[in-house]
Amino acid sequence: MSKIKPAQGAPYARIMGVGGYRPTRVVPNEVILEKIDSSDEWIRSRSGIVTRHWANDEETVSAMSVEAAGKALADAGISPDQVGAVVVSTVSHFAQTPAIATEIADKLGTDKAAAFDISAGCAGFGYGLTLAKGMVVEGSAEYVVVIGVERLSDLTDLEDRATAFLFGDGAGAVVVGPSKEPAIGPTVWGSEGDKAGTIKQTVPWDKFHTGDVSQLPLDSQGNIKFPAITQEGQAVFRWAVFEMAKVAQQALDAAGISPEDLDVFIPHQANMRIIDSMVKTLKLPEHVTVARDVETTGNTSAASIPLAMERLLATGQAKSGDTALIIGFGAGLVYAATVVTLP
Repeated sequence: MSKIKPAQGAPYARIMGVGGYRPTRVVPNEVILEKIDSSDEWIRSRSGIVTRHWANDEETVSAMSVEAAGKALADAGISPDQVGAVVVSTVSHFAQTPAIATEIADKLGTDKAAAFDISAGCAGFGYGLTLAKGMVVEGSAEYVVVIGVERLSDLTDLEDRATAFLFGDGAGAVVVGPSKEPAIGPTVWGSEGDKAGTIKQTVPWDKFHTGDVSQLPLDSQGNIKFPAITQEGQAVFRWAVFEMAKVAQQALDAAGISPEDLDVFIPHQANMRIIDSMVKTLKLPEHVTVARDVETTGNTSAASIPLAMERLLATGQAKSGDTALIIGFGAGLVYAATVVTLP
């Protein structure tokens, strides 16, 4: 017979508060067009993006995260010393170690909270939310801060016509805590590593150590480019529209929720055409509010779902207690979908 005591956590978990931070600089398509041969009309028709936010030197991954998480804690009515863990999803913190989550946990004023980073691209928020739910139910933390944060402007090739207009910066955060009733449904998640090459970094970091300039990308002036994100647009589009609609439906089924029961749909804000196609494929009723934050925020990867959630609640387009389907998908290729009750 085992002598190990069973875990004693909450019966269920829920999102208790949400917060976001968007950098102060707003970048219209006109700025993007200074470096690529395109048009505002083409960018809008292909992506739905009109503006995006780009961070300045002071708006670091850490600084944006602390701002967003502080708002989420205030919204939840939870003090930093009650936080048992901080989970940060990002691909744009460039120090291999230590995890940026440890710095964020300290700056938030937590009492030695567990802290770690995860790398799951645009599905990262869903991965973090799932881990937080497990911690609360298992009992290893009563309250968990989950942050999605990106400075994708640092990973954007401004001369790449296919991607220069896509990416933005920002941070979104939620507080996950105990609940007496189910408020975060089962997660449908996974990966398709055979498609990993469809979204990737242009050149691995270790190529910079070889001394062979021929292996590195150069800009139009012959200068070595910083690594950037590149993708096979059509392949990603087809995968997102057809395969992710299936995953979204699986998440609804796992939660026992029909499209008619749904109040809000918050997909990863990758592209307006993808969002509209998913709504059509899922046959969502007209009463379902759909997040389209991508228009003014761009693709912020791991930050996009919590940022969109925060905006819907702040503008009154969604309200506390609404039932929302969320789904993130991206580089890996990875995905995560679940149904939640909005805080």
